[in-house]
Amino acid sequence: MSLLQLRKLVVQLEEIHTEIGRPVDPPARKVVVAAVVKNPYAGRYVEDLSPLYELGAELGDLLGRRGVQALGVAPDAVQSYGKGAIVGLDGEIEHAAAILHPKFGAPVRRAVHKGEAIIPGSKKMGGPGSLIVMPVTNKNDIWNFDDMDGAEIAIADAPHPDEMLVALVLAIGGRPLHRVRKPA
Repeated sequence: MSLLQLRKLVVQLEEIHTEIGRPVDPPARKVVVAAVVKNPYAGRYVEDLSPLYELGAELGDLLGRRGVQALGVAPDAVQSYGKGAIVGLDGEIEHAAAILHPKFGAPVRRAVHKGEAIIPGSKKMGGPGSLIVMPVTNKNDIWNFDDMDGAEIAIADAPHPDEMLVALVLAIGGRPLHRVRKPA
């Protein structure tokens, strides 16, 4: 039985065409896909959070597929990713950990065809309009400097106290005009 009770899905697409007066060609592209969902454990302590692992897998699949679709590219073209969650104030930070860590990543990796590196993430408690800032790294090499970046999202009416905002970032092109190199 699915715990997914989706209230809202928000897709935020960013394309950077110029940076400091210089063209970015092709444009750097980043999409944040965020789901606002009911937190089934809001307002009460629950010892066994494993049902949230399955909710995380459902959300990873949904957000991964929608993110690739929003970028309008083949899954292999996605270069980097990140994730994050905001738990409404009637929940607890451990709810976000249960969503994001055990099973969220596998369906995201399927959506982007591979993904050998961990999906970096952040989590926090917050109310409507709270901002989540998520780290972004290369999907196959966490030490690829060009793709080390960040993304953020805030939704004016989310999360309610009994909700969670769960977000995925997918990106192509790395930071605009990237030129930072590893020390020799």
